Amino acid sequence: MRLVFMGTPDFAVPALKALHAAGHDIAAVYSQPPRPAGRGKALRASPVQQAAQELGLPVRHPLSLRNNPQEWEEFAALGADAAIVAAYGLILPQTMLDAPRLGCLNIHASLLPRWRGASPIQSSILAGDTQSGVTIMQMEAGLDTGPMLLREAVPITDKTTASTLHDALSALGGEMVLRVLQDFPPTNANTADTQARIAANRPARQIQPDTGVTYAPRLTREDGRIDWTQNATTIDRQIRALTPWPGTFTTLEDGTVIKIGGGIPLPGNPIAQQPGTVVDDQLTVACATGCIRLTRLQRPGRGMMEADAFLRGQPLPVGTCLGSPAPDSTP
Repeated sequence: MRLVFMGTPDFAVPALKALHAAGHDIAAVYSQPPRPAGRGKALRASPVQQAAQELGLPVRHPLSLRNNPQEWEEFAALGADAAIVAAYGLILPQTMLDAPRLGCLNIHASLLPRWRGASPIQSSILAGDTQSGVTIMQMEAGLDTGPMLLREAVPITDKTTASTLHDALSALGGEMVLRVLQDFPPTNANTADTQARIAANRPARQIQPDTGVTYAPRLTREDGRIDWTQNATTIDRQIRALTPWPGTFTTLEDGTVIKIGGGIPLPGNPIAQQPGTVVDDQLTVACATGCIRLTRLQRPGRGMMEADAFLRGQPLPVGTCLGSPAPDSTP
């Protein structure tokens, strides 16, 4: 088929490569514009743009698609059978949704209608879900509300992290979109007979139910602040869900921010310590119920490191209280 691919982060790269390897004609790749990155703030192309350029595919990166008739016309002029969208990051107006012959298909990293929105991977772990998955859906104007074409689940265990779930769903999405496209007739003709065959052979559409709808909000860095008055299980989910982005963190008594990269939950009854207190020399921290033994940490200006290496450079003796606000410096 003649396709347009629209995506930006690492999550979308396996799907792009799978479509290209399968022999589909990718007329153009849309990705968000290069952004400043690194200490030097040099412009860096998105992972999808980098992958597209390695494959020799043309890349477009408009700043916005709203009120942009010229971009709509250029998109329609590509004559695509379908547009495949995976974490693109820009809202497609109805004019663009209607332009490809078979419409626009979205690779969404959740079992819709659960976790519509921007952070489905992280939200599923935060909520303690036992499974996540990928849904291939026909896009419409609503936020992830379109009919579902294919839906497959993967388990979430007490060891699953955002990184491992991301990689599993990313690979699965690339496989699933190929299967969905096999059910469409590969043709560029635009006759009444062809349209009838397309309607007869396209994948069965399942309308999303009205029950079970949840929304995954856009995350901010503040979402990573650890509240030690939560129980150990909840904090463990937070660490696993928000690493590497936006990252979880706590503060020392002087206000120094310490990033948390991993921990082992030790559920149990409340202990006779204020939540956030270091209770032993293995960096075990009291929670409202149970404890978390921190295994990977990072102090300002350094890389993430194992707990023993961290403690050699930043001792945290028993009784240290984490999560304390910075001292008031006002007179």
